[in-house]
Parts: sequence; C-alpha cells; structure tokens
Amino acid sequence: MRNALIWRARRWLYVVHRWIGIATCLFFAMWFISGLVMMYVAFPSLTDSERLSALPVILWNKVQVAPDRAMAIAGTEHYPRDLRLSMMDDVPVYRVTGWKGGAVTISAIDGSVIDRITPDQALAVARHHPRAVQPQLLDTVTRDQWSVTARFDSLRPLYLIGLGDADGTEFYVSSRTGEIALDTTRQERIWNWLGSIPHWIYPTVLRKDGPLWRDVVLWISGICLVVAVTGFWIGILRLRLTRRYANGAVSPYRGWMAWHHIAGLVGGIFVFTWIFSGWLSLNPGGAFSGRGLTREIAVGYSGHDTPDIVAGLPSPPQVSAVEARFVWIDGRRLMVLDASGGRRSLVDPATGAPVTLSPDEIAAAARGAMPKAAMISARQLDEPDAYWYTLHHVRELPVLRIGFDDPAHTWLHISPVTAEILDRSDDSRRSYRWLFNALHSLDFPVLLRISSARDVVVWLLSAVGTIVSISGIVIGWRRLRPRKVRPARGLRPC
Repeated sequence: MRNALIWRARRWLYVVHRWIGIATCLFFAMWFISGLVMMYVAFPSLTDSERLSALPVILWNKVQVAPDRAMAIAGTEHYPRDLRLSMMDDVPVYRVTGWKGGAVTISAIDGSVIDRITPDQALAVARHHPRAVQPQLLDTVTRDQWSVTARFDSLRPLYLIGLGDADGTEFYVSSRTGEIALDTTRQERIWNWLGSIPHWIYPTVLRKDGPLWRDVVLWISGICLVVAVTGFWIGILRLRLTRRYANGAVSPYRGWMAWHHIAGLVGGIFVFTWIFSGWLSLNPGGAFSGRGLTREIAVGYSGHDTPDIVAGLPSPPQVSAVEARFVWIDGRRLMVLDASGGRRSLVDPATGAPVTLSPDEIAAAARGAMPKAAMISARQLDEPDAYWYTLHHVRELPVLRIGFDDPAHTWLHISPVTAEILDRSDDSRRSYRWLFNALHSLDFPVLLRISSARDVVVWLLSAVGTIVSISGIVIGWRRLRPRKVRPARGLRPC
C-alpha cells in the first residue's frame, strides 16, 4: 500500500512538472534573456539630475508671490509634502504637493493657478533641455508604453515632443501643469522591447490596469515556482551518483532531456530563488513595509506643521539655482537650492545666506522624527555598505545613518549637506533587500566590491537558466507536435 502511494505521488509529480513546464518554459527563457538586457538598459525614467538639467535658472526678480501666499492659494491645511519654486520657460512657478498626493502649480508672478498649457508653451519648456536641437510636437498622449504607470495620472495628457537630436530623444511635458514628466532615447525604447517590457510582462494594454497586472504576474510567477520546485525534486530523484545507470551515467536521459536534467540540477537553486524573489517583488499580501517617509516622521523631523515658511518674498541666494525647495528642519525654516551641474546647498530663505547644520543639530532633528523611540546609533558613512550602495539608484555619500530602538528598528539616512531625510529603512525593508535585491539582482556585497564580478556571475547563472528553459521548450515541442504514423509493412498509404 505504501509503495503504491509513493508510486502514485511520483507519477503526479512528473505529470504536474511536465504539463505545467510545457506552458511556462517560454516565460523562463524570456525572463532570463530579458534580464540580461536589463542589466545594461533600464526602463526609461526621469532622474532628478535629468529633470534639473532641463530647467532654466530661476529669475528671482520675477517672483512676486511669497511661498506662504502660494500655499494659501493651493488650499493647504498643513505644511505640504513638497513646496518648490522653479521656472516654466520664463515664468517662475510654485509646485505644491499635498500629503494625499494632490499637486497644484501656481504662478509666482500673479498667483494664478496653472491647470492647462498650450503646445507652444510645452515646446518652450522643451527648448531648455540640454539635448534640444529642433523640438517639434509629435503627439498628445494620454498613456503610452513609457508613461503607463499611475504616477503620471496627475499630469495627463502629456505632450510628446521630439528634440531633434542624434539620440532620438523624446520629451514628455504635462499639458496640465507644464511639468517635465519623462524623457526617453531611441536606444532605451528599442532595447526595452527586449528587456523590461517582456521581463515585467509590461504591455500597455495590461499594465494600465495596475491591480490586474499585479495579479497576472503574481499568478504566472507563482505557477513557475511550482515548476521550479517539482523540476528540482525530480532531478534529485533521477540522479545517481553512486549506483549509476547501466552505461555509467548519472542521468538516465539523453540529448535535450539530459541537458534539461543536468542544467536543472546545477542551476536549480538559482532558478528557484530567482523566480521566488521576483514573485516577492510584488509584495504579496503586503508582507513588506512601504517605502518612503510617513507623514508622522516628516512632520516630527521638521518640527512644524502649519502652512507657512516665509511671510515675505524669499531673498535671492548668493548662487544661481534652477530649483528652490522650502523646508522646515527642527523648527527652522530653510531653503534647499539645486544649481546646474548637480551642486546642492542649504540657505536661509529670509536672507539668502548659506546655512550649515552640524551633525549634532541633525541628530536633534532626527530625535523629533521618532519621539517615542530612543536614538541608539549615529554614524557617517563615507563608503557604500550592504544597505547603502549605488547600483539601481544613485546614492549620496557621505551620508548620516541614525538608528532607533523602535519595534521596527528604524534607520534614517540623512544628507549632511542639506539635512534632508534621503531614505527610511526598517527590519522589513532590510529583509526585502536580501530576499529581493540579493537573490534577484545578486547585489551581494562581495560581488559589488569586485569590478565586473557581479556581471560575470549573472551571465553564468543566466546561461544555465536559459539552457534549462530552452531544453524544456524543445522537449515540450516534441511532445506536443503531431507524430507521423508509419504504415504497416506491405501496405501503402492511401
């Protein structure tokens, strides 16, 4: 009876792996190959440095509306998540973003709310882009492949503008606010059809519905997890290292089946952890805490929650800037300036004079961010470590890391230059770093320290995964294709 149950269980193990594997090996092959492309060409996004490089220098003599007045026009009840001043072509504007996500753009000349711009105004904005040669309006898009996600919803529709440069740069400007939304190059657009789009199962028709897309990817990757586990289990059951098969082989298979068996054993753990970590990237069941700052931490760090900053007009700073952000830190009103070339500084908005906050002053503000927890560590990182490194994102160095004894063991990473909180981390996010980034992107510290080591390891493991996938596709095709029936000897086919 026991042997019959074992035989039946093994039979179902083979059946499940065989038929689900036939359906999923195409996904495996697609993921491994597209993942290699993604190592070198990321999905188009507008980095902070790209956005700032396309902004003209603020003309302070045109600013006639104070920040406090701009917030009053925007109808903010609390100090907003973000308050910044920059130029929209030749017009200085305030951009006020609330904690619930709503954003309002206000002219700093007359206080009018800007909720619509013309194509000519969008072209004028595009002409400030460093790659602009001969900008021309290509289209007005509500949603396309590169602007498919919900984070563009408040900016739609978007003016799509070709800059006329050799790289084929296309520039997106919000028709509502004149805000720079995105830029892409010809190379990014071409390579992403071989990289991020197939890898993330990202066609516009599916991705425009965020919850549906998430469920589809969760189910596909979950089914592929079953294939990986059953395949590795079968591989172990069929492997003979001591009592070998009749011809001395460790595998009973030949040809493509042997490639599938041996490659699956060699790379089986990697295939499983890679698919599992990809599945975790969608945060099934809300297993991991959210990214970014909570309102409570931000308000506590600022020491201020009323909608005011400077009652009068801010004083022009001593250095030219393309953007000014108004902030509070530990009850002190300040202005963060971004200049062309990436230079960033902190000034007093009332006088325009430079301000420098000491590590002790920053630590005091950090205590206010976590009033119910004690600060247990404060150190400056001058070099990358396992949790603060540059690979997927640009990381500022040096940076201050301040830790607390709250139940989540929160860390705050704070810029020593501008005293802004750059990142919040806790036990959940640090676990995610190992379960996703390390297992999926192989961001292990030892590989990051050695030049090109990570690339070599990823290529080798991806090659093994591709062999497993391609051999599975061939095996599946041979099983599914119609077989020719040979006529009996002595008979001719009709």
